[in-house]
Amino acid sequence: MRISGKGKIVRCINRTCKNNDKYRNYKGILTHIKDNLSRNKLGELLVSGGHISQTDLKKAVKHHKLENIPIGQAFIELGFVSKKLLTFVLLKQRCIRIAAAVFFMFAAMGHVNKSKADSLKALSKKITVSLELNNVVKQKELEVFPALFGSSEKLSDDLKAFTKWESMFERFEQSLIQDKQGHFVKRLHSELEGFQSSSILKKAQKVNTIMNEKKYILDKNNWGKSDYWATPIEFMERGGDCEDFAIAKYMSLKALGVPESRLRLAIVQDERKDIPHAVLIVYAENGPVVLDNQNEDVLAADSIFHYRPIFSINRDAWWLHTREETVIASR
Repeated sequence: MRISGKGKIVRCINRTCKNNDKYRNYKGILTHIKDNLSRNKLGELLVSGGHISQTDLKKAVKHHKLENIPIGQAFIELGFVSKKLLTFVLLKQRCIRIAAAVFFMFAAMGHVNKSKADSLKALSKKITVSLELNNVVKQKELEVFPALFGSSEKLSDDLKAFTKWESMFERFEQSLIQDKQGHFVKRLHSELEGFQSSSILKKAQKVNTIMNEKKYILDKNNWGKSDYWATPIEFMERGGDCEDFAIAKYMSLKALGVPESRLRLAIVQDERKDIPHAVLIVYAENGPVVLDNQNEDVLAADSIFHYRPIFSINRDAWWLHTREETVIASR
């Protein structure tokens, strides 16, 4: 009986240890996700990830200020991290933030009915898959589509200059996380309901119709600024100008499952009106189509001749468009 009792105790201890291990792993995942959601500075991420020490961070900040160089470059020049590791840390944070935003979107729509632990495990899995597949998707899909409006294209994945574009996504993702009641998501879901399984073209037609019903208003009158790139939430509440229409359509199609590699916001010169303009390009099943707040119909890109493309962009890259002469894009 004593031996049997001792065996039971050992089994209980082993079971407890295993449960503690699971708890520690679970807690570690939560801490890791929390760090990436709450920390915005690169140095904080590197320290929390154990890649550098606080002393290293102070040295890098000093070098960054003295040499007037980006903080990431300071870490690399001082030999604290490699360029590859730096890219991975930033990519991981971006994937976690996107996955968190998606999680809260689905939760608000009522699609998450499991326990909190199961939901967070699913979120962790989404993050892992995103990290593993990011480069594969990028390599396979970014360069397979035809150039726009008869132009030549030069691709770059350096998005640092596009501060309004990057800022809009950061503000949008934070707004989704903060919108605990999911008002925006519920509204968008109700308007797009029934189109999740449609073709990309039908999704594009539906989104174009819905968003073109919103109010057109100049940034100067809406925000007191000459050029402000509104988030879809801001646009749905207050209306916007041409790039705001295009951004809202971009995010709506993304919510409907259209890969971002098939979406591009394009800045063009309207040669009829002699003004810059923004449209959304969607690479549908039979080729690129244009979603334009000035046109209620979705038109094939090769049927439009009065738009001269300057640059186009999505979350992965941007493209400089040229014809006979090189056009310098204003960003």
